[in-house]
Amino acid sequence: MIDTSKGVTAAQGFLASGVAAGLKKSGGKDIALVVSQGPNWDAAGVFTSNRFFAAPVGWSRQAISDGTLKAVVLNSGGANACTGAQGDADAEQMARLVAQAIEASPQDVGVASTGLIGDHLPMDLVSAGIAAGIASLDSDGGGDAAQAIMTTDTVSKQASYASDQGWSVGGMAKGAGMLAPALATMLIVITTDADLSDTDIQATLLASTHVSFDRADSDGCMSTNDTVLLLANGASGVKPDPAQFSSALTDVCVSLARQLIADAEGAEHSITVTATGAATEADALEVARSVARSNLFKCAIAGNDPNWGRVLASIGTTSATFDPATVDVAFNGVEVFHQGAPGRDRSEVDLHPFDVEVVISLNAGQTTATIWTNDLTHGYVSENSDYSS
Repeated sequence: MIDTSKGVTAAQGFLASGVAAGLKKSGGKDIALVVSQGPNWDAAGVFTSNRFFAAPVGWSRQAISDGTLKAVVLNSGGANACTGAQGDADAEQMARLVAQAIEASPQDVGVASTGLIGDHLPMDLVSAGIAAGIASLDSDGGGDAAQAIMTTDTVSKQASYASDQGWSVGGMAKGAGMLAPALATMLIVITTDADLSDTDIQATLLASTHVSFDRADSDGCMSTNDTVLLLANGASGVKPDPAQFSSALTDVCVSLARQLIADAEGAEHSITVTATGAATEADALEVARSVARSNLFKCAIAGNDPNWGRVLASIGTTSATFDPATVDVAFNGVEVFHQGAPGRDRSEVDLHPFDVEVVISLNAGQTTATIWTNDLTHGYVSENSDYSS
């Protein structure tokens, strides 16, 4: 069972902190640290596919290329993206400051940043914040770290899983807008005390992100800073069954992804779009994502209108295999479109609850895929016109 009250320090042998360094105008926490105490330092990472990737993404890709990380330093209040050679140097300095404090190589420290694109970080404040973060490291510091990576988030996001075999997985996430694959505009750190020394954790992480963060699609906009890092220290001394660990990791990732969508900017509805009966997974994903990215559909949900015509219009633009005469569409369990014709009256659908489920039955195969999105509201427009992003 997933526990959303614990994050990166739910697993044994991890310390974390979150402090205010003055990067945010609000004065809130803005520097976070996660440090592994070993005995292993196995790590994996997944990053944005945006070609304008941020300096910390470039640094962390290189740092994790040997499959090892001992710590991660993260900041909000500045993305350090599109900042040229100075930005690269600043990301490296952040890693070096942490490495010196924990007596490690800078190449064993991941870096992640979030905030406004195009501004250089005030490194005097960042340096002081890292020092304060080092001094504040604690085995109960996961909650502070989760708060420190928030930008437009209204709540911090954590999730953990405790195995009855004695190993755990914990994670924290940041993200509320620009949520679209690959990944989303998010910073994610996941920790585990399971001994994964015999496991291909990069492949395991990719499998989990494929069915979690890659399925969170708020507004179709891809960030420059997306980062997911998995640190495994083996502190429990337990080598889990690979399938069981993969399932637990996926559950944690799905919980965090759902929390991102639930906190999406201006959202008044969290929407699950499921395409079932597809010939292939690619078809199911294409259909579900086409609906999830329809502004007309998202506006209809904002108005509590089960406008199934907008769903069909989106499905019809895809290359998926299906016969329009055999497609079904249901809103919150009410089948409003059946076998190519109107079904039950839309007045039977209640879209006032926060959670909305749309199920599209293609009746062309056996495959199912789900995309999570949210409605398009005046609040989204207001937030993204007022906030430089």
